[in-house]
Amino acid sequence: MSEVLIENVENGVCTLTMNRVERRNALSPDLLSALVDAVARASRDDAVGAIVLRGAGGYFCVGGDVKAMAEGAGRDLGFEARVDSLRARMEVSRLLHQSPKPTIAAITGAAAGAGLSIAMACDFRVAGRSAKLTTAFAKVGLSGDFGGTWFLTQLVGAAKARELYMLSPTLDAAKAHDIGLVTEVVDDDAVHSRADEMARQLASGPRITLSYIKRNMNDALHGSLVDSLDAEAFRHVRCSMTEDHKEAADAFMQKRKPVFKGR
Repeated sequence: MSEVLIENVENGVCTLTMNRVERRNALSPDLLSALVDAVARASRDDAVGAIVLRGAGGYFCVGGDVKAMAEGAGRDLGFEARVDSLRARMEVSRLLHQSPKPTIAAITGAAAGAGLSIAMACDFRVAGRSAKLTTAFAKVGLSGDFGGTWFLTQLVGAAKARELYMLSPTLDAAKAHDIGLVTEVVDDDAVHSRADEMARQLASGPRITLSYIKRNMNDALHGSLVDSLDAEAFRHVRCSMTEDHKEAADAFMQKRKPVFKGR
């Protein structure tokens, strides 16, 4: 646990809570370093079956700390050093996207800029009805980071992504759901409980199978059909050899609910 990030593992779910409430969970170097380490650790942990990312104090994350930017944070570094430093922090997006564990962003309040990018790196996004989502970068004279342009293009298509980045409108949760940006919209006070419920469902599922489904989906974003067919064949046969598959087949024949063990 660190001051800026609260980490908890319970019932197979790792919950990571961004905790810079005084800055509406704006991303600082310390917070990003803690996130990179925590997501990498949870992704390797056999006790973890799903990861939930959320924010404290009624906010998800407003993105980069604009106040710190205005005060000149990081400007003492040279160009290459600043690029390297940012790229290292941006690893949190890759880790969330490529983690073998399903990842869920529980969005309350605002998800803006890099905060929205990180939410889009997750597999699922549960948003409260009053949540506001915006790319925000153009409004502060920046082109965007943390993979937001890539994720948004995959989620809503190239034309809509250009609109959301260049014009930078603020979307309410209902509109974000309509265009496929969020998975589910619930009452504000139910966001965390719904995300936890979804995470527990995933964590209690066939974990090897879910990790391979996620890899298949990620491969489909940039691979050829032949590559996908080859990978699907390999992973499908691998899953057929798991204890969870045998348990599911037995449960089907016995007309009962399967009890998966992640093996």
